[in-house]
Amino acid sequence: MDADQESQVVELFPRRRRPEPLWRELVGQVLRSERIEQGRTLQQVAERAGLSPQYLSEVERGRKDSSSEMLESICGAMGLRLSDLLSASSRTLHGVSAHPGRPTTMPAVKPAGPTVRPAARPTTRPSGVTSMAA
Repeated sequence: MDADQESQVVELFPRRRRPEPLWRELVGQVLRSERIEQGRTLQQVAERAGLSPQYLSEVERGRKDSSSEMLESICGAMGLRLSDLLSASSRTLHGVSAHPGRPTTMPAVKPAGPTVRPAARPTTRPSGVTSMAA
């Protein structure tokens, strides 16, 4: 057989790349890892964040797509900034994508500074009604 007639193996079922985890799962893993590292319970963090322990548990398990406001409350309750959470989640995603077959350890979240919540500012609607943003 000459080089032009060599046989080739064709995969009938090409190997599929393992799908990347969902963003809510990554965020939940980072939050749970940080909470445990801080030695806090679900109850403690949920109470400080102003939400139920059941809701926080669902967020940590990646079952809930939380709003940025909810995530900011959870982060604030743990002394983190939202940017700390997003950075740690991104690093975790990068690690999962780079090594699809290996288990991923959660990176430690290092707060960049104190959490400062902006004061509510009054807003004026066209009707002349003033409301306070929460």
